[in-house]
Amino acid sequence: MLTIGRLASYAGVTIRAVRHYHQIGLLAEPERDASGYRAYDATAVVRLVRIRTLAEAGVPLARVRELLDADPEAFAAATTGIDQQLRAQIRALQEHRRRIARLSGGDTLAVPREVVDYLDRLRAAGVPPVAVEAERDVWILMAARWPDAIPAMMADKVAQLDNPQVVQLYRLVGRLAENWQDEELLRETADLMAEMFAQAEANGELELQDEVTPDPAFVRLMDSLADAAHPVVGRLRKLVADRGWTGWTVVEKRRS
Repeated sequence: MLTIGRLASYAGVTIRAVRHYHQIGLLAEPERDASGYRAYDATAVVRLVRIRTLAEAGVPLARVRELLDADPEAFAAATTGIDQQLRAQIRALQEHRRRIARLSGGDTLAVPREVVDYLDRLRAAGVPPVAVEAERDVWILMAARWPDAIPAMMADKVAQLDNPQVVQLYRLVGRLAENWQDEELLRETADLMAEMFAQAEANGELELQDEVTPDPAFVRLMDSLADAAHPVVGRLRKLVADRGWTGWTVVEKRRS
């Protein structure tokens, strides 16, 4: 007859594991002998080895009892099901690895590939990092809210970069982030924004805003993100309002 330590040694497990198997009912706990010790026999060693083998194969402990007590047909069916579960877990882990590998920089976190490409284009156009980072945060929200619309939105944004005014606006905003009390720079930026809004209105582009962002509550959320990002946003919004335009995420002509 064996002590718990000898049992664990013969089966290749720890004493702690043996006690855990007792607690969850996988291994029967024998009565104590006259000396107060629990004595195990060869049958306990065999069962413990089988438990250890199943656990090491990836079988959840909750299903080990089922397999220990199964006939050959039921055992085969159960192991097939467990194998399918393990395959699914492997696929999930591989997908996690693929996503981790993509996270080479902050831009790739929480935004689709199309947005990352767009941000790279902004950098290549000379847009300051502070403006690129602000744009990234905007698209994190947009991608979470309308993931299916991102490819079309990004195609439109990339096309806008052919407009020198758009690139100039990004550059001005980037400069303002570091010199936001520069009144001349503020006026120049507000003038350019007002001019671009007027052109967009003449081209009928402002009428399409509600189709792109049809959720007023989300628009308010986006506006609050911009307002919290930097004090210059509030200054610009006031100056642009003085020039006849309201809003930030969705722009409208101010009613007189």
